[in-house]
Amino acid sequence: QVQLVESGGGLVQAGGSLRLSCAASGSILRINDMGWYRQAPGKQRELVAIITSGGSTNYADSVKGRFTISRDNVKNTVYLQMNSLKPEDTAVYYCNADIKRWGSLTSNDYWGQGTQVTVSS
Repeated sequence: QVQLVESGGGLVQAGGSLRLSCAASGSILRINDMGWYRQAPGKQRELVAIITSGGSTNYADSVKGRFTISRDNVKNTVYLQMNSLKPEDTAVYYCNADIKRWGSLTSNDYWGQGTQVTVSS
């Protein structure tokens, strides 16, 4: 089994910062891409940021220059540093990882349970 456990969400005022963490655990052989997605009420889930195993990153235009994704390959953890938060950043944030388990021929997509981020104006 593989689990992704997120932490770090909460309520913050506009202009503030939050740091999300997501730790993967279980019978993990290798973690490929890791990323963060978000879903606001009434909207589709969207990609926020993604990071490859080699450290290459990609961001949604709406968060470029404000959010930073990073990972610790020893701890199997991905982070999202969110600065200059805006009310429109309010959403449930989900961690995602492409993981190859021991004994598996292929990798699979795994999701965290989601963590609420609320930005007040």
